Amino acid sequence: MAARAERTRAAIVEAHLALISEGDLRPTGERIAERAGISLRTLWTNFKDMETLFEASGAEVLRQQDAAHRPISPGLPLAKRVDAYCRQRARLLQLIAPSARAAQMREPVSEQLHRNRLKHIERVRDEVEDLFAVELAEAGPGREQLLNALVAASTWQAWSMLRYGLGLGVDQARAVMARTVGALLAEVAPD
Repeated sequence: MAARAERTRAAIVEAHLALISEGDLRPTGERIAERAGISLRTLWTNFKDMETLFEASGAEVLRQQDAAHRPISPGLPLAKRVDAYCRQRARLLQLIAPSARAAQMREPVSEQLHRNRLKHIERVRDEVEDLFAVELAEAGPGREQLLNALVAASTWQAWSMLRYGLGLGVDQARAVMARTVGALLAEVAPD
């Protein structure tokens, strides 16, 4: 019975994310249930409210990101690390774009969507701290400010501005990100 319930929950999350990916940024319970091939009652039996569905969908998006993430060696020269990092961030940000756009609409009234966003930011922060540890150490008392600037340049909000605010294509947006990250790190890069 537990396996069946898990399959049902997975089908609901898959339906939720599929609708969002297709442009339905605020799918209703009715549309999610229909897409998952279940009754509305079954949906609400498995998820007590939209917040619990947002939590499960957020976990699935993080799982997808984990599957797509490729480690970058901190031992590479700075220029190669910046390039690899920005290429990967662009790919991952495009992966989460539909979910992130949908979450932006509801986050002001959803504590769970806010928590989901903070998890994404924490992951970016951890990666920046690992990948650019040498440069961050060189920043001395400005370390935290540099770290915050790098994270801000690498998260969904900046990507959204580049892609949708400025209308840049993926390659153009990635190049702007690389220029920003590279310039921030060049200030403190050891000779």
